[in-house]
Amino acid sequence: MEVAEKTLNKIILKQAFTTMATAKEMAQWYEENFKVVSKYVHATSRGHEAIQIATAMQLLPQDFAFPYYRDDAMLLGIGMQPYDLMLQLMAKRDDPFSGGRTYYCHPSLRDADKPKIPHQSSATGMQAIPATGAAMGFWYKENVGIEDKNQDPSLKGELAKQKPIVVCSLGDASVTEGEIAEAFQMAALKQLPILYLVQDNGWDISANAKETRAQNAFEYAKGFHGIEAISIDGADFTESYLTIQKVLKTMREERRPFLVHAKVPLLNHHTSGVRMEWYRDDLAEAQSRDPYPVLKKQLVDAGFTSEEIIKIEKDALAKVKADYDKALQAEDPRPEDLFTHDFAPTPILEEKGERSPEREDKVVMVDCALFAVEELMRDNKECLLYGQDVGGRLGGVFREAATLAQKFGDERVFNTPIQEAFIVGSTVGMSAVGLKPIVEVQFADYIWPGLNQLFTEVSRSCYLTNGKWPVSMILRVPIGAYGSGGPYHSSSVESVLTNIRGIKIAYPSNGADLKGLLKSAYHDPNPVVILEHKGLYWSKVKGTEAARVNEPSEDYVLPFGKANVVQEIWKQDEEETISVITYGMGVHWALNASAQMKDKVEIVDLRTLYPLDEETIINSVKKAKKCLVVTEEPVNNSFARSLAGMIQEKCFKYLDAPVMVIGSENMPAIPLNSTLEATMIPSSEKVKTKMEELLRY
Repeated sequence: MEVAEKTLNKIILKQAFTTMATAKEMAQWYEENFKVVSKYVHATSRGHEAIQIATAMQLLPQDFAFPYYRDDAMLLGIGMQPYDLMLQLMAKRDDPFSGGRTYYCHPSLRDADKPKIPHQSSATGMQAIPATGAAMGFWYKENVGIEDKNQDPSLKGELAKQKPIVVCSLGDASVTEGEIAEAFQMAALKQLPILYLVQDNGWDISANAKETRAQNAFEYAKGFHGIEAISIDGADFTESYLTIQKVLKTMREERRPFLVHAKVPLLNHHTSGVRMEWYRDDLAEAQSRDPYPVLKKQLVDAGFTSEEIIKIEKDALAKVKADYDKALQAEDPRPEDLFTHDFAPTPILEEKGERSPEREDKVVMVDCALFAVEELMRDNKECLLYGQDVGGRLGGVFREAATLAQKFGDERVFNTPIQEAFIVGSTVGMSAVGLKPIVEVQFADYIWPGLNQLFTEVSRSCYLTNGKWPVSMILRVPIGAYGSGGPYHSSSVESVLTNIRGIKIAYPSNGADLKGLLKSAYHDPNPVVILEHKGLYWSKVKGTEAARVNEPSEDYVLPFGKANVVQEIWKQDEEETISVITYGMGVHWALNASAQMKDKVEIVDLRTLYPLDEETIINSVKKAKKCLVVTEEPVNNSFARSLAGMIQEKCFKYLDAPVMVIGSENMPAIPLNSTLEATMIPSSEKVKTKMEELLRY
């Protein structure tokens, strides 16, 4: 793409130089006050300012931006004040991005008159997938006819009509991350309106490009057919501005992805904690490429006098000093502020609708979920489903999406490449642009590549943005051992997931609970993982007929954090009784194991692992005096053992025996052979033996 040579007008040049002078003075002021500001780690944009400001000045309120931790000049360029950034620098209570929770230049912004900035993590390159998810959200909304609601209502005329784009800012070192390839692949495949702005300063931290990169980002992007790549001098403001102007105009009109590789010098430390003089041998060469004197000369060429330029610089310094002094005096967060915005409030607090209406036939669990998703998609255009093999040809390897693509179209139900990280992390961007994605990981065993996004981007978004950007998504995960699935299709992973704070986790044991929890999850503004046991999907496993139900009504919702006592006892003092706390397949093992001793065994089905219904658990254990926790996971270091510890702690004076746990054997994987599988995992017979042992204790 050719960019014509021309001179920018004086208004643009003055605005850019004012912003650049401010960014430069901020970096210098931080150095002069290092002992104060180094309490918390920070990085600055020195050397990168030209390309950042050139981009920021051309973004519109309907656009989405995903900066990285060196982009403070970009933030100034979209209208943030030094004071705003300094509140974050010092982790103050009124930090507009995170309320003092996260690092300097980790913005999150939802102002009507500025580009929208969802949660930004420190994990290098991780923003590429959420950013691409936002672009995919625009692609989806345009394809199905959903109006964009992110425009500034005060914006009029041609600017208001401009279609939104996404800018994902990256350092060149981060492009070696595998998740960048997943983002590029999807952007190229779907032709998404996203600009990957790669700022190449030639360094990681102490490793340089020659050590760590086989090619630069411009060369790398050439391998993704459909992404147009451009390489420029990112230290030249005019070249940067004109290139970005042309790229954004093309993207708004043609709706396709670009990568701009901007070569820039790094003129400051990697961060305040890693000083450039420790390892850099190119400081003189880098200084010779400083964008500041380049832009200063462009002002002179445009007719600005020395006095005018000096006044801009003096005003910038005065502004920085005044904002610094003001930020220094600002209030720190209060201890109670720690406990806000872990989750956004959910509207579903009570069970509603008909759970078991009169039906001719009972419905298997997988169909309850299928019908729930169909009802949601029929009533909500914002609802879409994607993952591996869920599209029209197959409808899911468990037929959990059968007929949905045919009913709602290939834009709303579609296959993704084999890329679990993208499936999970793209929901951050999808949610941010106003959609409700339901996504699938094909087996629990395959969730591991997606955990980086689930932990770093999805789960922390609400908390680290001070409540501005909760991620509203549903992640469905078929789980558990069934029918000799072997070591790669049988795992239980709930202990890992329950250690991720900021997500809700359901693990239903029957179709009614699955449908009710799916419906609640849709209306919940927070991220929800639903673990669905493959052995319960069709009730083909002996003893799981109770998973079949009269399908609940369409308006049935089941709140999270409400356990169900599926088998109740009436305590008699002379009898030994136990409370079984379990979930998923464990409910059916417990029901079958206690068939001949129902009066002695109370069974609590947790239904959700987070939030956890501690009240129902504790009341049951107090009544029974003995407790058995049943899980399919190996017991060591598990969620079940943690649960047992909580019960022991809160019910100790009521207990007549230690809280016991039964689960799978503590082996690295579930073997393929059916005899070995049966030896590995629990069963009704094993659970019954454990019950009898506990009753005799």
